[in-house]
Amino acid sequence: MPAPPATTVSQRIAQALPQLTRSHRQVADYVLERPLQVATLPIDELATAAGVSVATANRFARALGFDGYANFRAELVRGFEPLLAPVERMRGNLAQPSTVAEVFAAALDESRGNIEATRQSLDPASCEAAVQRILGARTVFVAGFGASAWLAGLLQHGLDAYCADVRLLPSVSGVTHGARALSRGGPQDLLVALTFPRYLTDTLALTRIARGQGVGVLALTDRPSSPLAPLADVALYAQTETRYRPNCETSVLALIEALTSAVALRAPGAFQAASKVVHSVMPWLHGAQDLRAANAQKTRQQQTPATRAPGRKKKAR
Repeated sequence: MPAPPATTVSQRIAQALPQLTRSHRQVADYVLERPLQVATLPIDELATAAGVSVATANRFARALGFDGYANFRAELVRGFEPLLAPVERMRGNLAQPSTVAEVFAAALDESRGNIEATRQSLDPASCEAAVQRILGARTVFVAGFGASAWLAGLLQHGLDAYCADVRLLPSVSGVTHGARALSRGGPQDLLVALTFPRYLTDTLALTRIARGQGVGVLALTDRPSSPLAPLADVALYAQTETRYRPNCETSVLALIEALTSAVALRAPGAFQAASKVVHSVMPWLHGAQDLRAANAQKTRQQQTPATRAPGRKKKAR
């Protein structure tokens, strides 16, 4: 029975290997060891990295049955499209002549556009449900890894003043710390999970653990097709398209600030809680010591007894 036709690059290499020349095998070894890297390389960079000529790299692609290197690379890219899309987008943008000032302006315009798109896509019912679940939870777990770890920390910081127990799961001990914490969770708790392209499996794994424990899940992600969305009870979406980076974190941060502001609005005793926080951190606030000293001086002056009897006037000289 004849073997099925090869469909992937690795399968084509395996089938063509007996007929490949030594230099072609040199390229094949490099491709098999670093397929993701090769998918981002133009032909001259691959030839240099593999230690062969540009002509050899092109003949290698033809030996695998491709019309040329462009088709070979396109096949590699097809297998890594979600991962390589930001890289390919950046390559194209960097190839266009731009000044630093133009990049500044473009990045700020992107952030503004993403925030507006995020605002337009908000679902009022989901926003309300998100706030209710946060305030109704016994413990709020917050999980995000990679770039989302920083955003998760900001979310934890924003919720800490209004929730009795907010725990940030990313730690120096890795994802297993989060798994242990969630193993003690239950229906009274909530996991707020953050992930954006390129979606990290650590966040998805912890979310599945939370679901298994009956913990509620609030997802902060980019779109309904995100792998996190089907695991969530409630989802809020932030538009994150950008030309120069994998994601626009500005719109996610804006969504986080909107969420924590809404929590503050609905939290019982929010003003008293905020005042207590300010009082507790007062010793570390710039200018607070001078303010306390001035208040103390004013108090002493008010408490000092009068040195002259009331109503007496100085004699005119």
